[in-house]
Amino acid sequence: MDELHDSQVQATPVWAIFSDLMAALVGIFVLITVWVIGIQLELSQSLQQEKARRQVEEQRRIALEDALRDPLSSGRITFHNGRIGISGSVLFALNSDVLQPKGEKLLSSLVEPLRNYLSEHDELLMVSGFTDDLAIQKGNPRYQDNWGLSAQRALTVTRTLIAQGMPADRIFAAAFGDNQPVVPNQSEASRAQNRRVEITTVPRQSNQAENDE
Repeated sequence: MDELHDSQVQATPVWAIFSDLMAALVGIFVLITVWVIGIQLELSQSLQQEKARRQVEEQRRIALEDALRDPLSSGRITFHNGRIGISGSVLFALNSDVLQPKGEKLLSSLVEPLRNYLSEHDELLMVSGFTDDLAIQKGNPRYQDNWGLSAQRALTVTRTLIAQGMPADRIFAAAFGDNQPVVPNQSEASRAQNRRVEITTVPRQSNQAENDE
């Protein structure tokens, strides 16, 4: 009888340990479940934010395209992925940064729609210059390379737009040289496509971001 009593006493801690183990496993399972739910919520929020961002970008693109309806309908400019494209041959002679009369007239037609667009959107205009892959012609002392040519062309367009009424604090110039061609530089026709100036809208840096820096 005493032996039976002793065995029952010894068996009790085993069940207690098992019970504690099960409780710990349940606790771990609950923690994992909560963690998985948290990850799913975070992913859902990220997807919603990305969707909202894309909707805003699409609305901006549509608004800009609508503002440029007249020059687009005339075929004088292109508009793709929010980028206004102008052929370099329309604006400049080969290896030159001097704006041609037809180029100046074209830029003049863009000022009002772009200015109206900027009045409704807190954005800036980036004027980017691009060239083909051919080296600068020998005997041209103005540029050491295509970087210099693309930079000066972008500056010429920027200054012309400002002179025609574009707010100076809403526009800036950038140069890309022969980088980022729209098509491979394989022929004169393809190189002519790559000699271009693009005007792109970019978000203005918020005052809060400037203060944080």
